[in-house]
Amino acid sequence: MSSTPNGQWYPPEWPDRIRALAQGELTPAAPRRAATVLLLRDTGTGGPAVHMLRRRASMAFAGGAYAYPGGSVDARDERPVAWAGPSRAEWAARLGFGAGEEAAAQAVVCAAVRETFEEAGVLLAGASADTVVADTTGDDWEADRAALVARELSFADFLDRRGLVLRSDLLGAWARWITPEFEPRRYDTWFFVAALPAGQRCRNASTEADRTVWIRPAEAAAGYDRGELLMMPPTISTLRSLEPYGSATEALAAAGGRGLSPVLARAEVRGGEIVLSWPGHDEFTKHIASGHIASGHADPEHIASAERPDASVPSRTTPPPMTTGEPTA
Repeated sequence: MSSTPNGQWYPPEWPDRIRALAQGELTPAAPRRAATVLLLRDTGTGGPAVHMLRRRASMAFAGGAYAYPGGSVDARDERPVAWAGPSRAEWAARLGFGAGEEAAAQAVVCAAVRETFEEAGVLLAGASADTVVADTTGDDWEADRAALVARELSFADFLDRRGLVLRSDLLGAWARWITPEFEPRRYDTWFFVAALPAGQRCRNASTEADRTVWIRPAEAAAGYDRGELLMMPPTISTLRSLEPYGSATEALAAAGGRGLSPVLARAEVRGGEIVLSWPGHDEFTKHIASGHIASGHADPEHIASAERPDASVPSRTTPPPMTTGEPTA
């Protein structure tokens, strides 16, 4: 780990909220179910690149942080859709749902596919169970995408109108994280991996992002370690977990063996110190003295921006060494 502050997202209001929760003055919000997708693209050498977006600094939740396409489940994601791949019952078991919760499991999978189309323009669906759409860049596709974003069109109706089958077999469940109890906006999020379909290309289709990039996980993690790239714990954790794989196919093959026990932060107040930890992920542990942020972690200036304007870290006007075209070497 670099001796300079890393890029761990850490809002300055957390200590007050943690203390309020410990004192019974804060009622945790119920987490909303959500899904996010790590889109992978093979580079030929050095392992696959992952598609990431940078949330606008004005966003109330994790502004300035790098993340993946994703978002909350829409209640309409439970509507029947043409389906290929593992059955809904198999997905329910895989995602940790109980018996009879197949519709809830479908909603999470649909949210993953829908949000990837909404935010990256990539659609994991095809005309049949063994095909996938090759191009989603036309004006008619954009009109449908905009209608989905505006919630004027349900994902089920979109697929039905176009005669498309949802390809759940193109997804691999990778991890599950729940937003800490002291955060006002909470999400119970399943992370998936998927390979970019042949012929399709990612684009920044999200109004919540000001930049998109393709980058190898190890390079993104190194940027985080240097304090150049701001990320939430689930993001950097999933990036590090992808580093061993030499291709998107390898990562997808490994997904079935990944544990999906939800990761939830734990906060304890010990005297005048707050100890914030994510069980099983020691690198994120913080010891926060009263009124301070622990040395070696993101300071308030760093929280506001993914980059710091000094000699060793690029400023906001000088992006870190990533690319929106071919992955960096």
